Amino acid sequence: MLSITPTTLLRTDLLTPASLTKSPKQALFEWPAFSKQEFRDAIAKCSSLSAPEPDYISWKHLKTLLSSNLCLEKIVNVTDTCINLEFWPSHFKATNTIIIPKPNKELYSIPKSFYPIILLNTAGKLIEKVISNRL
Repeated sequence: MLSITPTTLLRTDLLTPASLTKSPKQALFEWPAFSKQEFRDAIAKCSSLSAPEPDYISWKHLKTLLSSNLCLEKIVNVTDTCINLEFWPSHFKATNTIIIPKPNKELYSIPKSFYPIILLNTAGKLIEKVISNRL
């Protein structure tokens, strides 16, 4: 095992990409597995009247899907896997941005004259809500 001292810090031959990847990655703490009840509580707080997101799934649709125990179990497994792998799928990062002009503006040639509304995928937002409830 290599001990780090001021002398070894100056030796660049000891610091190779291979040596840097040898150190085990340790989590700061273990996340307990998510429960179905956490998802039920989070989705109950969501409005069924919002617009469909980029994945074309509205909250109303997601609530209907997750009323099935099997579907709920699948999204809990996806969430646990995302946390354990420290990975957020690109599907959940997809957005649609809608630009709405602010009323009564003299000039619409400057960005401050508009409201940007960013729509994220519904399933990803639900997972984010459950995670944020734990923080």
